[in-house]
This record gives sequence, structure tokens and C-alpha cells, in this order.
Amino acid sequence: MKHWLAPLAAALLLAACATPVQEVSRDETVGASRSTERPSRKPGLSAEAQRALARRGIKQHDTSPVSVTSRCSHVDEIGTATRLSLAVEEGQVSDFKADVAIKGRGRCQFALGDFRQESRSPQVLLRHARDTQCTVRMWREQSEKITIAFTGCQKSCEGKAFDYLWPILVESKTGQCS
Repeated sequence: MKHWLAPLAAALLLAACATPVQEVSRDETVGASRSTERPSRKPGLSAEAQRALARRGIKQHDTSPVSVTSRCSHVDEIGTATRLSLAVEEGQVSDFKADVAIKGRGRCQFALGDFRQESRSPQVLLRHARDTQCTVRMWREQSEKITIAFTGCQKSCEGKAFDYLWPILVESKTGQCS
């Protein structure tokens, strides 16, 4: 095969696998603009994109800044005990201390003093000062719950406890955790 045929064959193969662009008829566009139910304008999406999502019944993820205060304790069905102290206002973390004792596996401990805040929105991002692989993220889940998730934080835990660490969920209105 000639050396110029290989790139041509690759381009033809890619073109054959490409997904065709879905065209929207004028009637669909006009019908959407006449709809009595208009989606609220969310930052980041054009009005056209929001109408397309609304036509398909898809709601945009809530990206408003996290605000929550919690001082809670919770023990789940398998014996994992969580203690949390948390204060976040408009994405700015002023208090964060989590202690999760995983029955038969060990304990994971996190404190704000060990982290630096890297972002406030759309997710709060805390990165461990000495273990840069360790991050804590917080985001709003369906407007009423805040999720606190841990990534790469094995050094903040005893033994293999991190392998069993689940995200912490906090009710934004009551501060209760689970």
C-alpha cells in the first residue's frame, strides 16, 4: 500500500463511524419558543440549549454555591460511625472536621487545617496540603442535599479503611448527615 493511502483510509474509516448530526425542524423550534412552560435561565447554558433540555424533560444540575452548617453524628446499618462539623457559606469553607470510623476496618480523619481550598464553585474543592492526591469535594445534590466525597486520601485513614469510605450526605436545611 502506498504511504499516502494509510491516512486516507483512516480518514474514511473515521468518517464512516461518525454520528450524523440531528437536525431540528423549524416546527420544533417554533413550538418550543411558544411553550407556556419556560425553563428558568441558568448560568452557563444558552437559552436554546435550555429549551432543548426542557423538551426532553432533562433538568440542569444545580450549580449554585454550597451553603450548609452541620454538627452531626450518624451510625449506619453496618456500624460505620460518622462525626462531622461543617460550615460553608457561598462556597467558602470556614469549618470542616470529619471523623469516620469504619467497623472492623479503621478510621479516616479530615480537618480543614490540613487542606487548602482551591475552588468554591461549581464544587467546593479542598486539596490536602501535604498529600496533593487527596481531595475533598462538596456539591449540591438535588438542591436539598450536600455531598462530601473523598478521593485519593488513603494517608488520612488507618489500614485499608479508605477502601470502604463512602461520601457523606448532609441535609442542607437541617444539617443532619448520613
